[in-house]
Amino acid sequence: MKKALPEIRGEIVLGDFFSYNFAAAPFDLVYERTFLCSLPPPLWKNYCKRVKALLKPKGTLVGFFFYGKESDPPPYPLTESTAAEIFGNHFDLWVSEPVTDSLAIFGGKEKWQEWRLREH
Repeated sequence: MKKALPEIRGEIVLGDFFSYNFAAAPFDLVYERTFLCSLPPPLWKNYCKRVKALLKPKGTLVGFFFYGKESDPPPYPLTESTAAEIFGNHFDLWVSEPVTDSLAIFGGKEKWQEWRLREH
């Protein structure tokens, strides 16, 4: 990543998402791309809890979320009901749009979503 994005190499951190002590936290925004769908579903609530802890009040989780039917995971797809179950107690869904230029593996199954954290 540091080679691919040299202009921000000093800000790139290699660490465990679930335990790393991010000195800059809390953040206004957390960006998601293929991380949630790489995690087995039993870890999804831990993911939500960690994102919530990393965000400022009214912060936003944004990114590409993989939806569909589980065939040969990973990736592990979300459904509307699982997304509501994972995020619904802490976040409001502000934007949900189909993605037309996905990576081939996610073709036609991604949504650009913006989930805003409710005030604590």
